[in-house]
Amino acid sequence: MKNFKHRLSNLAGKTSREMKPAIKKSIMAAVTVAALSFGAGNAALAAESDLTTVYYVYVNDKFVGTVADKAQVEQLVEDKLASVKKEYADLDVELGLDVSFIPEQVFSSAANANTSEVIEVLKDEMTVQADASALLIGDNPVAFVKDAEAAKEVLRTLMLEHVTEDELAEVESRKQSPNLPVPEVKENETRILDVYLTLEVSHSDEKVDPEKVLSVEEAVQLFKKGTLEEQKYQVKEGDVLGNIANSHNLKLAELLTLNEGLTEDSVLKPGQELNVTVLKPFVEVVVDRQVYEQKEVPFEREVKEDSSMFKGDTKKQQEGKVGRSGITYSVSEQNGRVTKKEVINEVVLEEPVKEIIIKGTKVVPSRGDGTFVWPTNGGYVSSRQGYRWSRMHKGIDIARPSNYTIKAADNGRVVYAGNRGDGYGNKVIIDHQNGYRTMYAHLASISVSVGQSVSGGSKIGVMGRTGNSTGIHLHFEVYKNGKIIDPLSKLSRK
Repeated sequence: MKNFKHRLSNLAGKTSREMKPAIKKSIMAAVTVAALSFGAGNAALAAESDLTTVYYVYVNDKFVGTVADKAQVEQLVEDKLASVKKEYADLDVELGLDVSFIPEQVFSSAANANTSEVIEVLKDEMTVQADASALLIGDNPVAFVKDAEAAKEVLRTLMLEHVTEDELAEVESRKQSPNLPVPEVKENETRILDVYLTLEVSHSDEKVDPEKVLSVEEAVQLFKKGTLEEQKYQVKEGDVLGNIANSHNLKLAELLTLNEGLTEDSVLKPGQELNVTVLKPFVEVVVDRQVYEQKEVPFEREVKEDSSMFKGDTKKQQEGKVGRSGITYSVSEQNGRVTKKEVINEVVLEEPVKEIIIKGTKVVPSRGDGTFVWPTNGGYVSSRQGYRWSRMHKGIDIARPSNYTIKAADNGRVVYAGNRGDGYGNKVIIDHQNGYRTMYAHLASISVSVGQSVSGGSKIGVMGRTGNSTGIHLHFEVYKNGKIIDPLSKLSRK
């Protein structure tokens, strides 16, 4: 029969181990047939007697029984092998057993075959093995794949999730010529130096159950996650995130990280599935790079005082200008996370230019310095600037101070003090001689007169409710170069 070896030997003086062949790593179990030789006398007797041939069957050196027809055993082996080859068509498989036959001619009346029992034993013994490549970390196999090429593809695929094909080719080429210098990186350029795994992964040839052989994609996922079966939890009525996390030995932050879009405020729904498996990769990918980038160098700011200029006035003597420097970094990433970034070279490309500001210090009592003080003793803003009752409220209203004294917001000269009958009641207008004017309205009494110089914080009147006012308060307006502005943009409390 095809693919079976046959051997003739004498029974006399032979052991079963001597009579069966040692067939290793065969695709099909080798079956050996040994023929019994007879002397001349025995042959003559056999010719005249009613003799039949039986076969003693050995599986892996162990006697399992006697059959009258070895073809049944051979067919069983062939059928099983054909079946597993079809089931695992992409693998190199074999049956994990070694079968031997030893024939003997016996009188028909002495034949004692137990073929059905032998068949059952063979069925139990026929395990399937596949040639595979084991991916090992140290001495521990992590995954089995089809062959060495598939093993290399697993490692390559892991790396290609963090580098490009060209970058990987560049690294592999450089390893072939380690003495060649690495080209200097240029502007907006990144140079890959190395890519490797956090642990060394080797591979070796093995024979395993074909059910354990993974595809390249499955092996990659196993290396990345540490498991191929992520545990899920189905939310029940009354569940809260904290309790779910605790019951699976997780921190709440870990549970949120495992489930994209989930937050502490998320409303859980019964039946909702949550991932509760913390992924623990077998290895991570490390990428070493050199990165070049240009960076702005900020300019310094120097302020020079000038006693000939009024306090509050400034002018720019020299325009500031940012500089530029070219920096080369050494960067290490682990699974995309930057774990190290060091400057290995920095060159100044353009020096920064200092900004120089001239600041006036000359103080004139009738001229403000642009810094406004709160015009009352405490109080709060009861009405802001903006439209109110379909009309523009030009200033702010301040009510309920600790006392009713009204103060000048800054140094200046009084240009109006009186009551024009325009709804503001008693009011004071101060020109601060620097582009700013302030107005104080609804005063109960006025303490200054037109032409008088006042200093910031000095008393100019008493809060009241004159004019169109529904209660005691100060109406305060600010103008800059003739245009009204929001007083709150200038005021500071003291």
